[in-house]
Amino acid sequence: MKKKLKNLVLFTSLSVLSIHLLNKFLTFTATIRDLLKSELGFFYEWRFGKIYYTKQGTGSPLLLIHDLTTASSSYEWNEMVSSLSENHTVYTIDLLGCGRSDKPNLTYTNFLYVQLISDFVKNIIGHKTDVIVTGDASPLVITACGNDATLFNKIIMINPMSLYRLNEIPSKRTKTLKILIETPILGTLLYNLYAMKCNIEDKFIENYYFNPFKVKQTYIDTYYESSNLGNAKYLFASLKGRYTNINILHSLKNINHSIYIIGGSEENEIKTTIDNYSYYNPSIESYIIKKTKHLPQLEAPEELLEQVEIFLG
Repeated sequence: MKKKLKNLVLFTSLSVLSIHLLNKFLTFTATIRDLLKSELGFFYEWRFGKIYYTKQGTGSPLLLIHDLTTASSSYEWNEMVSSLSENHTVYTIDLLGCGRSDKPNLTYTNFLYVQLISDFVKNIIGHKTDVIVTGDASPLVITACGNDATLFNKIIMINPMSLYRLNEIPSKRTKTLKILIETPILGTLLYNLYAMKCNIEDKFIENYYFNPFKVKQTYIDTYYESSNLGNAKYLFASLKGRYTNINILHSLKNINHSIYIIGGSEENEIKTTIDNYSYYNPSIESYIIKKTKHLPQLEAPEELLEQVEIFLG
């Protein structure tokens, strides 16, 4: 009996050690190329961690906020920043838990990001700013604007998160999933399996791009690195737990800012999403970029730039 128990303890210890070493190896191989160089920007010392951002150009301020996923970062705007900086002072930001910013062990909520965006505009930009935001980060801007109308001028949302998904609140099952992902060894392994390069590549081909032949390997490699810098599993756990979701209808109905939704023609249910947003705020304008999906800023940057300048002009 003692021998069996000893063997079980030994086997368990070796299994845990093997998983730990595998996690370390996966993280090392994902970040070894150092594609996201932090020396190109600055760090804002925020209350919950250091926030990476860049600033370039002259003119009216423009804040670019990337999609809210563990692989996303300000690299999302790589094809547009140079052109936008000709007429604007362009700020890009890596949200907390993403890219080169800190990734603390905490529960990431809509209100946490609303406070981050508000503080960044007030303390770093220092002026009312135009903003472009992508996907699941769009509700953060709407909520921030609803809380403080002095933060923004014009708002552009690219393929914003659907209002239906925003109503999905944490349940017993998603709360349990969050706890599992946050566990030290097994949770890290689950996240590393989710953040494998093959899965990032599938995202680009199936969800981000309409034309898979336009996908550049550099994009996949950079998103892969971003998802493995620091410990992004805590943001992943909060996203899977639905802690970043919130009903934004009150803010959406009451803000008086100019809002422009730009959608990819092949984005899933984009026309329904635009109709739903417009129902609650009839002043919203919209435009569809043909033959694109979720990230037209990478797939069709020139056409997106044209629409941005028309709206901001």
